[in-house]
Amino acid sequence: MAESLEVVIFGLSVTSSWGNGHATTYRALMRGLAARGHRVVFLERDLPWYAENRDLPRLPYGCVHTYSSISSAKRQFRKLVTDADLVIVGSYVPEGVEIGEWVTQTAKGVKAFYDIDTPITLAALERRTCDYISAGLMSAFDLYLSFTGGPMLRRIERRFGAKRAEPLYCSVDPQVHSPERRATKWDLGYIGTYSPDRQKPLEELMLAPAREWKQSRMVVAGAQYPENVCWPPNVERVEHLPPDAHRRFYNAQRYTLNLTREKMRRAGYSPSVRLFEAAACGTPIISDNWPGLETFFRPTDEILVARSGRDVLEFLRDIPEKERLVIGASARKKILHHHTADHRARELESYVAELRGEHIDASTIRSGSAIGAAAVTSAAGQPGD
Repeated sequence: MAESLEVVIFGLSVTSSWGNGHATTYRALMRGLAARGHRVVFLERDLPWYAENRDLPRLPYGCVHTYSSISSAKRQFRKLVTDADLVIVGSYVPEGVEIGEWVTQTAKGVKAFYDIDTPITLAALERRTCDYISAGLMSAFDLYLSFTGGPMLRRIERRFGAKRAEPLYCSVDPQVHSPERRATKWDLGYIGTYSPDRQKPLEELMLAPAREWKQSRMVVAGAQYPENVCWPPNVERVEHLPPDAHRRFYNAQRYTLNLTREKMRRAGYSPSVRLFEAAACGTPIISDNWPGLETFFRPTDEILVARSGRDVLEFLRDIPEKERLVIGASARKKILHHHTADHRARELESYVAELRGEHIDASTIRSGSAIGAAAVTSAAGQPGD
Protein backbone atom coordinates (compact mmCIF):
# COMPACT_ATOMS: atom_id res chain seq x y z
CA MET A 1 0.00 0.00 0.00
CA ALA A 2 1.33 3.41 -0.97
CA GLU A 3 1.62 6.25 1.53
CA SER A 4 -1.73 7.95 2.08
CA LEU A 5 -2.24 10.93 -0.22
CA GLU A 6 -4.32 14.08 0.12
CA VAL A 7 -5.99 14.45 -3.28
CA VAL A 8 -8.02 17.39 -4.57
CA ILE A 9 -9.96 17.15 -7.85
CA PHE A 10 -11.56 20.02 -9.77
CA GLY A 11 -13.97 18.20 -12.10
CA LEU A 12 -17.02 18.85 -14.25
CA SER A 13 -19.36 16.88 -11.97
CA VAL A 14 -19.33 13.94 -9.62
CA THR A 15 -22.76 14.54 -8.08
CA SER A 16 -24.74 14.32 -11.33
CA SER A 17 -24.44 11.80 -14.14
CA TRP A 18 -27.15 13.52 -16.18
CA GLY A 19 -25.92 14.10 -19.72
CA ASN A 20 -22.24 13.46 -18.96
CA GLY A 21 -19.89 10.51 -18.54
CA HIS A 22 -17.50 12.33 -16.23
CA ALA A 23 -19.39 11.57 -13.01
CA THR A 24 -19.14 7.81 -13.44
CA THR A 25 -15.40 8.03 -14.08
CA TYR A 26 -14.72 10.26 -11.08
CA ARG A 27 -16.86 8.13 -8.78
CA ALA A 28 -14.94 4.99 -9.68
CA LEU A 29 -11.56 6.71 -9.32
CA MET A 30 -12.49 8.22 -5.95
CA ARG A 31 -13.82 4.89 -4.75
CA GLY A 32 -10.60 3.17 -5.76
CA LEU A 33 -8.42 5.80 -4.09
CA ALA A 34 -10.47 5.79 -0.88
CA ALA A 35 -10.31 1.99 -0.68
CA ARG A 36 -6.51 2.30 -0.70
CA GLY A 37 -6.50 4.77 2.17
CA HIS A 38 -6.24 8.07 0.31
CA ARG A 39 -8.34 11.12 1.20
CA VAL A 40 -10.08 12.71 -1.76
CA VAL A 41 -11.93 16.02 -2.01
CA PHE A 42 -13.91 16.80 -5.16
CA LEU A 43 -14.60 20.44 -6.06
CA GLU A 44 -17.52 21.06 -8.41
CA ARG A 45 -18.93 24.25 -9.90
CA ASP A 46 -22.51 24.67 -8.70
CA LEU A 47 -24.25 24.80 -12.07
CA PRO A 48 -28.08 24.74 -12.37
CA TRP A 49 -28.13 21.85 -14.87
CA TYR A 50 -26.30 19.49 -12.52
CA ALA A 51 -27.78 20.92 -9.31
CA GLU A 52 -31.26 20.06 -10.57
CA ASN A 53 -30.25 16.51 -11.54
CA ARG A 54 -28.00 15.24 -8.74
CA ASP A 55 -28.26 11.48 -8.35
CA LEU A 56 -25.40 11.26 -5.83
CA PRO A 57 -25.20 14.50 -3.83
CA ARG A 58 -23.14 12.83 -1.09
CA LEU A 59 -20.37 10.33 -1.70
CA PRO A 60 -19.57 7.52 0.75
CA TYR A 61 -15.93 7.45 -0.39
CA GLY A 62 -14.87 11.09 -0.45
CA CYS A 63 -15.84 14.67 0.23
CA VAL A 64 -17.61 16.99 -2.23
CA HIS A 65 -17.73 20.78 -2.10
CA THR A 66 -19.46 23.03 -4.61
CA TYR A 67 -18.46 26.60 -5.42
CA SER A 68 -20.34 29.42 -7.11
CA SER A 69 -17.44 31.23 -8.78
CA ILE A 70 -13.69 31.08 -9.25
CA SER A 71 -13.17 33.87 -6.75
CA SER A 72 -15.12 31.96 -4.12
CA ALA A 73 -13.17 28.78 -4.94
CA LYS A 74 -9.89 30.60 -4.40
CA ARG A 75 -11.07 31.92 -1.04
CA GLN A 76 -12.58 28.63 0.16
CA PHE A 77 -10.02 26.13 -1.07
CA ARG A 78 -6.65 27.88 -1.15
CA LYS A 79 -5.24 25.99 1.84
CA LEU A 80 -6.73 22.72 0.58
CA VAL A 81 -5.05 23.14 -2.80
CA THR A 82 -1.78 24.40 -1.34
CA ASP A 83 -1.36 21.48 1.07
CA ALA A 84 -2.57 18.62 -1.18
CA ASP A 85 -0.17 15.93 -2.35
CA LEU A 86 -1.97 15.81 -5.70
CA VAL A 87 -4.29 18.32 -7.36
CA ILE A 88 -6.15 17.29 -10.51
CA VAL A 89 -7.99 19.63 -12.86
CA GLY A 90 -10.33 17.85 -15.25
CA SER A 91 -11.46 18.59 -18.79
CA TYR A 92 -14.63 20.63 -19.32
CA VAL A 93 -14.31 22.35 -15.93
CA PRO A 94 -16.04 25.75 -16.33
CA GLU A 95 -13.44 28.48 -16.78
CA GLY A 96 -10.88 25.72 -16.52
CA VAL A 97 -8.00 27.81 -17.86
CA GLU A 98 -8.25 30.22 -14.94
CA ILE A 99 -8.66 27.35 -12.49
CA GLY A 100 -5.64 25.59 -14.02
CA GLU A 101 -3.48 28.68 -13.87
CA TRP A 102 -4.38 29.22 -10.23
CA VAL A 103 -3.77 25.57 -9.31
CA THR A 104 -0.39 25.38 -11.03
CA GLN A 105 0.72 28.57 -9.27
CA THR A 106 -0.72 27.63 -5.85
CA ALA A 107 -0.35 23.88 -5.33
CA LYS A 108 2.87 22.60 -3.79
CA GLY A 109 2.22 18.95 -4.59
CA VAL A 110 1.92 17.17 -7.93
CA LYS A 111 -0.28 19.03 -10.40
CA ALA A 112 -2.15 17.02 -13.04
CA PHE A 113 -4.64 17.65 -15.82
CA TYR A 114 -7.10 14.80 -16.40
CA ASP A 115 -8.45 14.79 -19.95
CA ILE A 116 -11.55 12.65 -20.25
CA ASP A 117 -12.11 14.08 -23.75
CA THR A 118 -8.60 14.02 -25.22
CA PRO A 119 -9.29 13.99 -29.01
CA ILE A 120 -11.96 16.67 -28.60
CA THR A 121 -9.58 18.75 -26.48
CA LEU A 122 -6.73 18.57 -28.97
CA ALA A 123 -9.00 19.45 -31.88
CA ALA A 124 -10.28 22.48 -29.95
CA LEU A 125 -6.72 23.52 -29.11
CA GLU A 126 -5.78 23.40 -32.79
CA ARG A 127 -8.75 25.72 -33.50
CA ARG A 128 -7.93 27.81 -30.42
CA THR A 129 -11.47 27.37 -29.16
CA CYS A 130 -10.80 25.33 -26.01
CA ASP A 131 -11.94 27.16 -22.88
CA TYR A 132 -10.85 24.68 -20.19
CA ILE A 133 -7.14 24.35 -21.01
CA SER A 134 -4.68 26.20 -23.22
CA ALA A 135 -1.55 25.02 -25.01
CA GLY A 136 0.52 27.30 -22.81
CA LEU A 137 -1.00 25.88 -19.64
CA MET A 138 -0.20 22.27 -20.55
CA SER A 139 3.48 22.61 -19.73
CA ALA A 140 2.64 24.01 -16.29
CA PHE A 141 1.16 20.68 -15.17
CA ASP A 142 3.52 17.95 -13.98
CA LEU A 143 1.32 15.25 -15.48
CA TYR A 144 -1.19 15.00 -18.31
CA LEU A 145 -3.56 12.10 -17.66
CA SER A 146 -5.46 11.00 -20.73
CA PHE A 147 -8.53 8.87 -21.46
CA THR A 148 -6.87 8.18 -24.82
CA GLY A 149 -3.68 6.16 -25.04
CA GLY A 150 -1.60 5.07 -27.99
CA PRO A 151 0.30 7.47 -30.28
CA MET A 152 -1.67 10.46 -29.07
CA LEU A 153 0.27 10.46 -25.78
CA ARG A 154 3.49 11.36 -27.54
CA ARG A 155 1.67 13.93 -29.68
CA ILE A 156 0.49 15.65 -26.49
CA GLU A 157 4.11 15.93 -25.39
CA ARG A 158 5.64 16.90 -28.76
CA ARG A 159 2.96 19.15 -30.18
CA PHE A 160 1.58 20.76 -27.04
CA GLY A 161 4.52 20.68 -24.64
CA ALA A 162 3.12 18.49 -21.89
CA LYS A 163 5.91 17.37 -19.55
CA ARG A 164 4.58 13.85 -19.22
CA ALA A 165 1.46 12.28 -20.78
CA GLU A 166 0.16 8.99 -19.40
CA PRO A 167 -3.04 6.99 -19.87
CA LEU A 168 -5.60 6.85 -17.10
CA TYR A 169 -8.52 5.05 -18.67
CA CYS A 170 -11.98 4.73 -17.21
CA SER A 171 -12.70 1.80 -14.91
CA VAL A 172 -15.43 -0.09 -13.09
CA ASP A 173 -16.12 -1.50 -9.66
CA PRO A 174 -16.77 -5.22 -10.27
CA GLN A 175 -18.93 -5.34 -7.13
CA VAL A 176 -21.20 -2.68 -8.62
CA HIS A 177 -21.16 -4.07 -12.17
CA SER A 178 -21.42 -7.84 -12.18
CA PRO A 179 -23.49 -10.65 -13.68
CA GLU A 180 -26.89 -11.35 -12.13
CA ARG A 181 -29.77 -13.68 -12.87
CA ARG A 182 -32.36 -11.62 -14.69
CA ALA A 183 -34.99 -12.30 -17.33
CA THR A 184 -33.85 -11.23 -20.79
CA LYS A 185 -35.88 -8.26 -22.04
CA TRP A 186 -33.89 -7.21 -25.09
CA ASP A 187 -31.78 -8.80 -27.80
CA LEU A 188 -29.66 -5.66 -28.09
CA GLY A 189 -29.31 -2.55 -25.97
CA TYR A 190 -27.44 0.72 -26.12
CA ILE A 191 -26.81 3.47 -23.60
CA GLY A 192 -25.48 6.88 -24.57
CA THR A 193 -26.43 10.53 -24.55
CA TYR A 194 -27.37 11.80 -28.00
CA SER A 195 -24.57 13.16 -30.14
CA PRO A 196 -24.85 13.87 -33.87
CA ASP A 197 -21.67 11.94 -34.71
CA ARG A 198 -23.00 8.76 -33.08
CA GLN A 199 -26.45 8.93 -34.60
CA LYS A 200 -25.47 7.55 -38.01
CA PRO A 201 -23.70 4.50 -36.48
CA LEU A 202 -26.72 3.99 -34.21
CA GLU A 203 -28.94 4.01 -37.27
CA GLU A 204 -26.70 1.57 -39.15
CA LEU A 205 -25.89 -0.85 -36.31
CA MET A 206 -29.17 -0.87 -34.39
CA LEU A 207 -32.15 0.87 -35.94
CA ALA A 208 -31.73 -0.61 -39.43
CA PRO A 209 -31.28 -4.17 -38.03
CA ALA A 210 -34.34 -3.61 -35.81
CA ARG A 211 -36.43 -2.69 -38.84
CA GLU A 212 -35.24 -5.76 -40.73
CA TRP A 213 -35.64 -8.20 -37.81
CA LYS A 214 -39.06 -7.14 -36.59
CA GLN A 215 -39.28 -9.97 -34.03
CA SER A 216 -36.28 -8.59 -32.16
CA ARG A 217 -36.49 -6.42 -29.05
CA MET A 218 -34.05 -3.55 -28.65
CA VAL A 219 -33.60 -0.56 -26.34
CA VAL A 220 -31.84 2.82 -26.38
CA ALA A 221 -31.24 4.63 -23.09
CA GLY A 222 -29.99 8.20 -23.03
CA ALA A 223 -31.04 11.83 -22.92
CA GLN A 224 -31.25 14.68 -25.43
CA TYR A 225 -32.37 12.73 -28.51
CA PRO A 226 -34.25 15.03 -30.90
CA GLU A 227 -37.95 14.50 -31.48
CA ASN A 228 -37.46 13.84 -35.20
CA VAL A 229 -35.64 10.51 -34.65
CA CYS A 230 -37.77 7.77 -36.18
CA TRP A 231 -37.67 4.90 -33.69
CA PRO A 232 -38.77 1.47 -34.94
CA PRO A 233 -41.67 0.05 -32.90
CA ASN A 234 -39.46 -2.75 -31.53
CA VAL A 235 -36.90 -0.27 -30.11
CA GLU A 236 -37.80 0.86 -26.61
CA ARG A 237 -36.68 4.27 -25.34
CA VAL A 238 -35.44 5.13 -21.84
CA GLU A 239 -34.84 8.87 -21.37
CA HIS A 240 -32.37 8.66 -18.48
CA LEU A 241 -30.78 5.68 -16.80
CA PRO A 242 -29.11 6.49 -13.45
CA PRO A 243 -25.83 4.71 -12.70
CA ASP A 244 -27.39 2.44 -10.08
CA ALA A 245 -29.65 1.00 -12.80
CA HIS A 246 -26.85 0.19 -15.26
CA ARG A 247 -26.20 -3.33 -13.95
CA ARG A 248 -29.88 -4.30 -14.26
CA PHE A 249 -29.94 -2.76 -17.72
CA TYR A 250 -26.94 -4.69 -19.03
CA ASN A 251 -28.01 -7.95 -17.47
CA ALA A 252 -31.39 -7.76 -19.18
CA GLN A 253 -29.74 -7.77 -22.64
CA ARG A 254 -28.45 -10.64 -24.74
CA TYR A 255 -25.92 -8.26 -26.31
CA THR A 256 -25.05 -4.61 -25.80
CA LEU A 257 -23.92 -2.15 -28.45
CA ASN A 258 -20.88 0.09 -28.02
CA LEU A 259 -20.62 3.21 -30.19
CA THR A 260 -17.68 5.61 -30.08
CA ARG A 261 -17.65 9.37 -30.66
CA GLU A 262 -16.16 10.22 -34.05
CA LYS A 263 -13.07 12.01 -32.73
CA MET A 264 -12.46 9.19 -30.24
CA ARG A 265 -12.87 6.61 -33.00
CA ARG A 266 -10.37 8.38 -35.26
CA ALA A 267 -7.82 8.73 -32.47
CA GLY A 268 -8.29 5.15 -31.30
CA TYR A 269 -7.24 3.73 -27.94
CA SER A 270 -10.24 5.44 -26.31
CA PRO A 271 -12.39 2.88 -24.48
CA SER A 272 -15.59 4.23 -22.95
CA VAL A 273 -16.80 3.55 -19.44
CA ARG A 274 -19.91 1.91 -20.93
CA LEU A 275 -17.66 -0.61 -22.65
CA PHE A 276 -16.09 -1.62 -19.33
CA GLU A 277 -19.40 -1.60 -17.44
CA ALA A 278 -21.05 -3.99 -19.87
CA ALA A 279 -18.02 -6.29 -19.90
CA ALA A 280 -17.95 -6.36 -16.09
CA CYS A 281 -21.57 -7.51 -16.17
CA GLY A 282 -20.61 -10.35 -18.48
CA THR A 283 -22.85 -8.99 -21.23
CA PRO A 284 -21.36 -9.72 -24.69
CA ILE A 285 -20.46 -6.52 -26.53
CA ILE A 286 -20.95 -5.68 -30.18
CA SER A 287 -18.72 -2.69 -30.93
CA ASP A 288 -17.88 -0.37 -33.76
CA ASN A 289 -14.27 -0.66 -34.88
CA TRP A 290 -11.45 1.68 -33.92
CA PRO A 291 -7.64 1.55 -33.74
CA GLY A 292 -6.37 -0.04 -30.55
CA LEU A 293 -9.58 -1.89 -29.69
CA GLU A 294 -7.62 -5.15 -29.76
CA THR A 295 -5.31 -3.87 -26.99
CA PHE A 296 -8.29 -3.92 -24.62
CA PHE A 297 -10.30 -6.93 -25.81
CA ARG A 298 -9.52 -9.78 -28.20
CA PRO A 299 -11.92 -9.55 -31.16
CA THR A 300 -14.16 -12.60 -31.55
CA ASP A 301 -13.04 -14.11 -28.21
CA GLU A 302 -13.86 -11.19 -25.90
CA ILE A 303 -15.71 -8.72 -28.11
CA LEU A 304 -17.57 -8.75 -31.42
CA VAL A 305 -16.70 -6.07 -33.98
CA ALA A 306 -19.44 -4.94 -36.36
CA ARG A 307 -18.77 -3.04 -39.55
CA SER A 308 -22.34 -3.17 -40.82
CA GLY A 309 -25.90 -3.88 -39.76
CA ARG A 310 -25.56 -7.26 -41.47
CA ASP A 311 -22.77 -8.15 -39.04
CA VAL A 312 -25.01 -7.23 -36.13
CA LEU A 313 -27.86 -9.42 -37.36
CA GLU A 314 -25.51 -12.36 -37.86
CA PHE A 315 -24.19 -12.01 -34.32
CA LEU A 316 -27.69 -11.75 -32.84
CA ARG A 317 -29.20 -14.64 -34.78
CA ASP A 318 -26.37 -17.05 -35.54
CA ILE A 319 -24.07 -17.29 -32.52
CA PRO A 320 -24.97 -20.30 -30.31
CA GLU A 321 -26.01 -19.49 -26.75
CA LYS A 322 -23.06 -21.31 -25.21
CA GLU A 323 -20.62 -19.31 -27.33
CA ARG A 324 -22.41 -16.07 -26.45
CA LEU A 325 -21.98 -16.75 -22.74
CA VAL A 326 -18.30 -17.59 -23.17
CA ILE A 327 -17.65 -14.28 -24.95
CA GLY A 328 -19.27 -12.36 -22.11
CA ALA A 329 -17.40 -14.29 -19.43
CA SER A 330 -14.07 -13.78 -21.22
CA ALA A 331 -14.59 -10.02 -21.39
CA ARG A 332 -15.44 -9.91 -17.69
CA LYS A 333 -12.24 -11.81 -16.89
CA LYS A 334 -10.25 -9.20 -18.83
CA ILE A 335 -11.90 -6.41 -16.85
CA LEU A 336 -11.13 -8.04 -13.51
CA HIS A 337 -7.46 -8.37 -14.47
CA HIS A 338 -6.89 -4.90 -15.94
CA HIS A 339 -9.67 -2.33 -15.62
CA THR A 340 -11.09 -2.04 -12.11
CA ALA A 341 -11.13 1.11 -9.97
CA ASP A 342 -8.35 -0.44 -7.91
CA HIS A 343 -6.14 -0.74 -11.01
CA ARG A 344 -6.64 2.96 -11.80
CA ALA A 345 -5.90 4.00 -8.22
CA ARG A 346 -2.68 1.98 -8.29
CA GLU A 347 -1.67 3.48 -11.62
CA LEU A 348 -2.25 6.99 -10.34
CA GLU A 349 -0.25 6.18 -7.20
CA SER A 350 2.67 5.01 -9.32
CA TYR A 351 2.68 8.16 -11.47
CA VAL A 352 2.69 10.37 -8.39
CA ALA A 353 5.40 8.29 -6.69
CA GLU A 354 7.65 8.49 -9.76
CA LEU A 355 7.24 12.25 -9.99
CA ARG A 356 8.09 12.55 -6.30
CA GLY A 357 11.10 10.27 -6.70
CA GLU A 358 9.68 7.66 -4.35
CA HIS A 359 10.12 3.89 -4.39
CA ILE A 360 7.40 2.07 -6.30
CA ASP A 361 6.09 -1.18 -4.88
CA ALA A 362 6.69 -3.96 -7.43
CA SER A 363 3.16 -5.23 -6.78
CA THR A 364 1.64 -2.02 -8.14
CA ILE A 365 -0.47 -2.84 -11.17
CA ARG A 366 0.24 -0.67 -14.20
CA SER A 367 -2.19 -2.13 -16.73
CA GLY A 368 -3.08 1.26 -18.20
CA SER A 369 0.56 2.19 -18.63
CA ALA A 370 1.33 -1.17 -20.17
CA ILE A 371 -1.46 -0.79 -22.69
CA GLY A 372 -0.42 2.76 -23.49
CA ALA A 373 3.20 1.74 -24.02
CA ALA A 374 2.24 -1.30 -26.07
CA ALA A 375 0.05 0.86 -28.24
CA VAL A 376 2.84 3.31 -28.93
CA THR A 377 5.24 0.47 -29.75
CA SER A 378 2.78 -1.25 -32.07
CA ALA A 379 2.16 2.04 -33.88
CA ALA A 380 5.84 2.79 -34.45
CA GLY A 381 6.38 4.33 -37.85
CA GLN A 382 2.88 5.80 -38.00
CA PRO A 383 2.50 9.58 -37.77
CA GLY A 384 1.53 10.67 -34.29
CA ASP A 385 -0.29 13.68 -35.68
